[in-house]
Amino acid sequence: MAGRIEDYALIGDRETAALVGRDGAIDWMCAPRFDSPACFAALLGDAGNGSWWIGPADHRPGNRRAYRGDSLVLDTVWETAKGAVRLTDFMPSRGSGPLVVRIAEGLSGRVEMGTELRLRFDSGRVVPWTWTADARTVAAVAGPDSAYLRHPPGLSVQAAKQCVSSRFTLPAGERLAFVLGWSPSHLGPDLGADPDASLARTLEHWRAFAANCRYQGPFREAVMRSLITLKALTYAPTGGIVAAVTSSLPEAVGEGRNWDYRYCWLRDSALTLSCLLRSGYREEAVAWKDWLLRAIAGEPADLQPVYGVGGQRRLPESTADWLSGYEGSVPVRFGNAAVGQLQLDVYGEVVNTVYSAMRAEVPIGRPVWSLLASFMEYLEKHWTEPDAGFWEVRGPRRHFVHSKVMSWVAADRALRMARVAGLRGHTDRWRAMRREIRAEVCRLGWDDERSTFVQAYGSRAVDASALLLPRPGFLRADDPRLLGTVEAVRLLERDGFLRRYAPGADGVRGVDGLPGDEGTFLACSLWFADALALTGRHHEAREVFERVLDVRNDVGLLSEEWDPAEHRQLGNTPQAFSHVALVNAAFALHGTRGPARRPARPGG
Repeated sequence: MAGRIEDYALIGDRETAALVGRDGAIDWMCAPRFDSPACFAALLGDAGNGSWWIGPADHRPGNRRAYRGDSLVLDTVWETAKGAVRLTDFMPSRGSGPLVVRIAEGLSGRVEMGTELRLRFDSGRVVPWTWTADARTVAAVAGPDSAYLRHPPGLSVQAAKQCVSSRFTLPAGERLAFVLGWSPSHLGPDLGADPDASLARTLEHWRAFAANCRYQGPFREAVMRSLITLKALTYAPTGGIVAAVTSSLPEAVGEGRNWDYRYCWLRDSALTLSCLLRSGYREEAVAWKDWLLRAIAGEPADLQPVYGVGGQRRLPESTADWLSGYEGSVPVRFGNAAVGQLQLDVYGEVVNTVYSAMRAEVPIGRPVWSLLASFMEYLEKHWTEPDAGFWEVRGPRRHFVHSKVMSWVAADRALRMARVAGLRGHTDRWRAMRREIRAEVCRLGWDDERSTFVQAYGSRAVDASALLLPRPGFLRADDPRLLGTVEAVRLLERDGFLRRYAPGADGVRGVDGLPGDEGTFLACSLWFADALALTGRHHEAREVFERVLDVRNDVGLLSEEWDPAEHRQLGNTPQAFSHVALVNAAFALHGTRGPARRPARPGG
């Protein structure tokens, strides 16, 4: 049975990732990349859908675990009556396919250990043909997929159809290394170099990454773990950034809000990139800019909110009826229908991120300027239309305030870049567009009776996305309308955490129209801390921020949501949105003693 969402730690090679439970079981991994079918899918079913366990023979959870310094190398320690052992898990840089290296080491005494490998291709549906290839290698093949397990010499391994297993005793001082590699079935195995050499190179890679971090404030450990996680969510070959490594972990157990987040949302990617730039990571900005240009090249009207890690556009949504779902939460979905939505805020996020990259002296060539000009031409004609909004409403389009504000951001940033980009012939139109949007939002998106911006025109619902208004300069931090909105958003609080919006608002159970409630949205609480810091309430901002830090799991990871009633994480994990918001809030809090430094005065 799968553990709680917070029971899992992340390992990865920046092309795919695996989730390791406290008991030493890898219950989720897609191969060869983030958006490929899973070869371990027990997280969405049971061990029969694919899992790889190594640990003491009684399957007990580890006593403690931690990442080794600022890295993605995970150490889990078991202390038993007969001795102690450590399991080190990591994914080294790959050759032809992903590798998982697991090193079991005796620390004291003698511990009875075991391993059980259940490979299931096609996301838990296909049982491969399995056989002993040689004295140290077990092979498994089905259709286009194959995997090879290299085990320690002399170890007795039973290679049955359903499970590859072994039982062994691990004395103090002995180290046993297991290496699992995936490859296309028409190619032979590539199980990499010596495990210890791979470990050393992997640790050095992450140390070099951490050394570039610009943040040196009091929350450095949390910030660094978030940045490492965001780096791990980056698909190295293309520069695309996935929203999470999982699919269909529920936002509310049993309620149907189970979505596939293994793709690159332009909004999430842009926010992640801005966060990385702020933290000192320019190389990632260059890679993402190149990915963006390839992914969105074409007609601006064809812009999608989400793409595959290679920039692919077709992500058909389907359900996997052979999987029972996380704690029975069905349907299990692969693919995402959001590809067909109109989300106007995405245009603003993209233009704003290119602006940030330009300010960081990332080279922006003529193709990007040409693309931005066509974006703005499209947005000039369509910003007045309703859309699916920030929360990707699966229902009638509406005039969401956040979408209008981000259209304003697009016009504002385009004006700022016009001189550099040689686009000054457009500036009069963009200036008029910026002025018109601002006037409309302040007229139609404002509830004078309750002194707050609302979720959508004609609505009385409050939306946590309004907390993002001051960051791009749409309002000053001391604007009474912002102060009123920050106070109104407190209505969304539930046991110290914020929901995205109030269930039951405007006569439906949430803007997605699905039944049931959901957990509190962790990024929203962090946006609240950010907004409080910007408006000078530093002490309260820190309290809110530290409340979120307290619900990270034992290795510093956050999923999408938190259930204050059940005290557990919900939603896909680890969630880029949550970790981006954590880093930004930490920067807002660092060094603040009174009112935080205000954003630049907004334009008309």
